[in-house]
Amino acid sequence: MKNQQTNKTTLKMVADHMEGGLLENIIDMFKHDKSLYPMIGDMIGDIRSRVRIGTIALVETLKEDHPEDIRTTIPGIAKLLKNSDPTIRGDAAYLLAIIGHKDALPFLSAAIDDKHALVKETIEESIKQISDLSSP
Repeated sequence: MKNQQTNKTTLKMVADHMEGGLLENIIDMFKHDKSLYPMIGDMIGDIRSRVRIGTIALVETLKEDHPEDIRTTIPGIAKLLKNSDPTIRGDAAYLLAIIGHKDALPFLSAAIDDKHALVKETIEESIKQISDLSSP
């Protein structure tokens, strides 16, 4: 219970700092503390667009030097493909494409029939992008 509260407090602090434009500080935190990586799914699901945009920039930065750590975030991001907000679903699909790992393909394929046209298009493009990267 205490650990869950600590995680919520840390998530709120990180998201608030992200919204405040402190991306470089957040990047440094993630580089030095791998236990923060599971928060990426929650961050891309934040209602604040600056937090979601910052999360995309965070993943773009971290994936170069920490690809295996970023890969572990796929299930947490993928659960947002079922979110009621189409913007969050689309951002989750887009972030999975940025990660570019084949582990995201089953999640994206399961969400391919999204009723929102732009989300469906983003999912299709994400599948294509990851498939192209995975091909020899």
